[in-house]
This record gives sequence, C-alpha cells and structure tokens, in this order.
Amino acid sequence: MTKYSDFTEMNVWKTAMEIAKQVFKISDSLPRKEDYGLTSQIRRSSTSISANIAEAFGRTTSPDKRKFYDYARGSAFETKSHLLYGKEVGYFNETDIITLSEKIDEVIYELNKVKKSLT
Repeated sequence: MTKYSDFTEMNVWKTAMEIAKQVFKISDSLPRKEDYGLTSQIRRSSTSISANIAEAFGRTTSPDKRKFYDYARGSAFETKSHLLYGKEVGYFNETDIITLSEKIDEVIYELNKVKKSLT
C-alpha cells in the first residue's frame, strides 16, 4: 500500500471531496422547504465521507482507522440513498444520479481495499 504524508494525497479522499462538491451543486436548486430536510441531510452525509477518511488517516491504530473508514463507507451509502430519493421525487435528474452513484461505488470499493490492507 502506498504511504501518504497527508490524507489529501489519497485518491479515495479526492473522489469523496468531488462527490461532496457535486452534491452541493445539485442540492443548491432544491426547494427552500427542503433546507432542513433533504438539503441538509445530503450535504452532511456527503461531506462526512471525506471527513471520516481524513479522521481515519489521523488515527494511529488499525482498529481506530478501520472504524472511521467504516463510518466513511456508511456515509457513502447514506448519500447514495438520499440521491436516489431525490431522483424518485423529481428533484434530481437521472444523469447526475448515475454519475454520482458511480463515484460513490468507486469510493466504497476503494475504502474496502484500504480496510483490507489494515488487517
């Protein structure tokens, strides 16, 4: 496994940050009535992916690192669920959701690899 001097060098973190930026952009057009609902939820879950990767990087023991990579993974699934809901109720277009879902699946795959390398 590649040794990184900072979490910002990790491709999985970079992809997670890209997801958060794209989620921010597509959620910007959500109706005001969703400010404390879907808008807040999807933005928090998407930013939580990269934040938990960063926190895992900062941990010193493998069990701690695994726990935060698991949290990042959970946030990725949560974000995907919010995206699918938003598409179902007509807030998001299918093309955006497909693109973001593929990126989320990539992050989940990479997180699984990172976790396996810690054992």
